[in-house]
Amino acid sequence: MDEQWIGERALSKLRWRCRRGLLENDLFIERFFLRFGETLNVRQANALGELMDLSDNDLLDLHLERKSISQVQTRLDREDVHEVLRMLKENPLKGEK
Repeated sequence: MDEQWIGERALSKLRWRCRRGLLENDLFIERFFLRFGETLNVRQANALGELMDLSDNDLLDLHLERKSISQVQTRLDREDVHEVLRMLKENPLKGEK
C-alpha cells in the first residue's frame, strides 16, 4: 500500500505543534525531525500529532520507557503510534563507530 507523504506546509505546522515545555522532549523530537522529517508520511504524522496531545511528563515517560503506551493512554495503543515511538527512540549513531 502506498503511503501519502506529508506536505511541506503540514510538516511545518506539525513541527510547530511538537514544541514542548521539557527540553528532554524537544531533544527527542528535534532528532526525530532531522532524521525522518523529509520522509514522514501522513499516517506517521497523525500518530505523532496524537502523541503531542499527551502531557510533557507522560511523553517523556514513553521516551524513557518508564511507562508503556497502554499505561499512559489506551486509545494510543496502536501500531502506528508504536512505530512513531520506535522512530523517536532510534539512535542516530546506531551502527556507527
